[in-house]
Amino acid sequence: MKKIILLVFAIALSFSSCEKDDICDANTPTTPRLVITFYDYDNPSVLKTVTKLKVVGAGMTDGIIFNTTATDDSKYLTSGSTISIPLKTNEDTTSYSFTLNYGNANTVFVNEDNIKFDYTRKEVFVSRACGFKTLFTLNTSNPYTHTDATVPDTKWIKYISVEKSNIENENETHIKIFF
Repeated sequence: MKKIILLVFAIALSFSSCEKDDICDANTPTTPRLVITFYDYDNPSVLKTVTKLKVVGAGMTDGIIFNTTATDDSKYLTSGSTISIPLKTNEDTTSYSFTLNYGNANTVFVNEDNIKFDYTRKEVFVSRACGFKTLFTLNTSNPYTHTDATVPDTKWIKYISVEKSNIENENETHIKIFF
């Protein structure tokens, strides 16, 4: 009888040190990126594909990686109608240069515009495993500043529209860019 009690006690003791694994599930929503969709300026209801777009954060040399399987500079380029870019979680502004037709041999077709996004931040607790995520709200009076490149030419971005000021997920377009 003592052996059975001792065995039950040993088993119970071995389970008492187990605790739940703190692993953040990959499907858990974390800090959302800013979703930008591109449209035709002359026909605003039609999506338009950007060609060889490179997006680089201010003060950075490398662009945002859009193609994780590429091993050369093409990993920084995208050709599509929608992109998602991160905002800084430790500042209230994030600046990017958007270069259309990056790397084109004919530099006449290469055009760079700069956009600075202004927003407020709010940290929200997700879980013990995932920690906090940051939610953003674009400023209502001045959500962005659009300027030309350092070497001025005509802006390739004709108009910017804020569709959703609250950036809480990546399931919807936050900004529309018309060109």
